[in-house]
Amino acid sequence: MTALARIPRPAPAITGPLALAPGRLHEGCGPARHTWAMLVAGALAGPVLWIAPAWATDRPEPCGFARFAEPGRFLFVTPDHRPDLLWCMEEALRSGAVPLVVADLPGLPGLTPVRRLHLAAEEGGSRAAQPPLGLILTPGEGGAPGVQSRWHMAPAHLPHADRWHLARRRDRSAPPADWHLSGHPGAWAFNKM
Repeated sequence: MTALARIPRPAPAITGPLALAPGRLHEGCGPARHTWAMLVAGALAGPVLWIAPAWATDRPEPCGFARFAEPGRFLFVTPDHRPDLLWCMEEALRSGAVPLVVADLPGLPGLTPVRRLHLAAEEGGSRAAQPPLGLILTPGEGGAPGVQSRWHMAPAHLPHADRWHLARRRDRSAPPADWHLSGHPGAWAFNKM
């Protein structure tokens, strides 16, 4: 364990009950996992590095996510090979150059790559004013081993309002919980289920 890992870091409230520990890796899963990542990006300042496979067909569309975060803040990286997805994320976290690094993965990473990403984020925190935040977006119900927290998000829209079901399924410092999320940036409403 490194000295950085022993230093307790406060979990900043991104918005409402959504709190993500900086300098750690968090997982988003479910059919609205991209929306969850945009929600987090919109709550933070600074550039966002979004890593997705070159062969992916469901890439974020700036017109679609503009209501969550300013599209000009995003840098997109599209590696051609699977191993390069996690390598890009690790190097970006280690550099501390951006406050948020998102990797849209085609499958679940193993425990060793997750540990490497935690260590890279901690090291990046020594190079930046605030430790970078790492988000991995995994298909289906998720289940990456060793992540700090796992969040599942799915649409639960009403006839005249956008709404999502947000579930904290795993967190090292908080119990599982469920909310209905509605509203817009700056005015999100979390209703506990």
